[in-house]
Amino acid sequence: MSAASTRRALLLVNPNARNGSFSLDSVREALRDAGIEPFEPPGDPDCTAVIKRHAKECDLVILGGGDGTMNSAAPALVETGLPLGILPLGTANDLARSLGLPTDPVEAARLIGTAQPQAVDLGWVNGRYYFNVASIGFSAELAGDLTSESKKKWGTLGYAIAAMRVLRRVRPFTVYLEHDGQTETITTIQVSVGNGRHYGGGMTVEETATVDDGKLDFYSLEVSHWWRLIALLPALRRGTQGKAADVRAFNTTEIVVKTKKPRPVNTDGELSTYTPAHFKVVPKAIRIYAPEPSARPGIIPTAS
Repeated sequence: MSAASTRRALLLVNPNARNGSFSLDSVREALRDAGIEPFEPPGDPDCTAVIKRHAKECDLVILGGGDGTMNSAAPALVETGLPLGILPLGTANDLARSLGLPTDPVEAARLIGTAQPQAVDLGWVNGRYYFNVASIGFSAELAGDLTSESKKKWGTLGYAIAAMRVLRRVRPFTVYLEHDGQTETITTIQVSVGNGRHYGGGMTVEETATVDDGKLDFYSLEVSHWWRLIALLPALRRGTQGKAADVRAFNTTEIVVKTKKPRPVNTDGELSTYTPAHFKVVPKAIRIYAPEPSARPGIIPTAS
């Protein structure tokens, strides 16, 4: 590979990710074999600042970590326009799953060297970007209980352990929705506004959702008893929960969610803002090295 055709990649790994201690030697080798020369500046906890600082020195950014790592880098990726390569080193790696990326970091590195960057959407809420889903209610309480230590120890099982702790104390609350020229008042235990496909270590936003469909998928769990969530679990994993009588679901491009008192909003597993929450989709906001959309597993095409 000639020097003229070599691409320079800013390589950043979150050491606090579940697999953040993964040896990068084989990753670096795979990248160099593909004509990508990685450079790794001295450690800085703020990856947004690092990306902005080195934007003119590189052709792409490669991030190693989970969904929280990708989320924290989103503002800098939007601002600089640099394409993103993902090394899935987190607990759930929901964005990587939505994009059909290999779970093995070395295979993921090889894909970065051969794939074309695909334009994907971002969700936006109160000035914060997100890739997968934003939630208010049960999932936000779950995010508050789910520590990085438990995720490192238990992996995706940690979500289920934390969910059982939170489940018995969750209570319905009132939500006021404004979307598509209408206003609705509902009683729910959780509202979710999805941009991507997967979230929460195995859940699916909606069975036909993709990260590049230009829309937000909303659903509200309007169940009368906490045990109903257990009955809904298979549908939540498949993304068919919108067919249930006690689940409200629709898609939109913009929605405002208000509550009687401020409630935390969970974006990609992190509590990042509070209600009232103004959501929008930002189409084709960034580019990620990934398989073509038709090659992603598990996508159910919509009727034309």
